[in-house]
Amino acid sequence: MSTQTTAGAREHARSQAGTITDSMPVLPATHWPNPPEDVAPERLTWAETVPGGRYTTKVLARGTRLRLRDIAGSACANILLYRADAPWERLNVADTVKVPWQAYLGVGHPLLSDQGRVLATVVADTSGHHDAFCGTTSRATNEAKYGQGSLHSAAPAGRELFTVAAAKNGLGPQDIAPPLSFFHGVRVEADGALTSTGSAGAGATVDLLIHLPVIVMIANTAHPLDPALEFPTTSLEVLAWNAADELGSLAGGGPEYQRAVLNTEDAWTASNLEEIV
Repeated sequence: MSTQTTAGAREHARSQAGTITDSMPVLPATHWPNPPEDVAPERLTWAETVPGGRYTTKVLARGTRLRLRDIAGSACANILLYRADAPWERLNVADTVKVPWQAYLGVGHPLLSDQGRVLATVVADTSGHHDAFCGTTSRATNEAKYGQGSLHSAAPAGRELFTVAAAKNGLGPQDIAPPLSFFHGVRVEADGALTSTGSAGAGATVDLLIHLPVIVMIANTAHPLDPALEFPTTSLEVLAWNAADELGSLAGGGPEYQRAVLNTEDAWTASNLEEIV
């Protein structure tokens, strides 16, 4: 089909209707062709595959459960969270490590904002290979390692991807803070050196329960300590569904976690008086 004329281009474009590829969201999410066994398709609110070297972003409601899956074993989900109704409040990786006295992410770990509130909690994890130390890559680091690192190259850096995702949410480069990385582990050695522990393998998942409405930005790109000499990142599956009933069942986590939850609930109550009345 020729696309050299407007009519031909229109016909070509319309012929693609209904096509699903591995680099696009499915709309509506309830039409996702491979829903997980534990989630009814009609509950899905976000369903997307993010290829290696690409990004995605979405505004998620309080009570959303977000599941990330490393499809082939070499995904690296760099993630940033911003409070949707007050985007100056955002994920603070330093507090996410410091407040719960734990540098290694796992079930029960809160993802804390810079104002002491829980933006999300890790509620399930079959990977155990995550990182809160290294942040993401820059164009300069990727160019030095892979020979390229710009947005539209074969090895786009995390910073480049986040800049575009931020712009789609009215945010600028100055708003991009260090992210967390899921599916590529890092350990701290006795001498303080950071060592890559790689991936847990294909099919690993991590679930986050969202406590406040958030802007989620995900850059699926190589970890800064990935030893591969060629850009290695493979596809990431992103699913989300309403699980507001699970918020009330979160318990434990120590006094620091519970205090952060109280801070969160206080903010939510104050900003949603009409719903409560």
